Amino acid sequence: MALTHWGFIYTAAGSGTGGDVSVVDTGKCRTVLVGVEKPEEAIEVARRLVGEGVQLIELCGGFGPVWAGRVIEAIDGVVPVGTVGYGPESVDQVHAIFS
Repeated sequence: MALTHWGFIYTAAGSGTGGDVSVVDTGKCRTVLVGVEKPEEAIEVARRLVGEGVQLIELCGGFGPVWAGRVIEAIDGVVPVGTVGYGPESVDQVHAIFS
């Protein structure tokens, strides 16, 4: 099976309630990008994405393993959920951005 529809949830200050949605559709693959103000908003967004038929969900690195686990639990593991990770060479820079 080919990947034809997936979602990416990221945190962004100022995002609207329910998430700011952007869609990239190449005709062969539809990518739904959703910005949320707070990590807890990802729960409802993930449920909505699953309802819309996404095949997988990826979370930005700002979520971490705890929120990834909560999202997986909220959607009953129906689709794979992955997270963006940063290697040790980036830890100080990422910390500076989010602190």
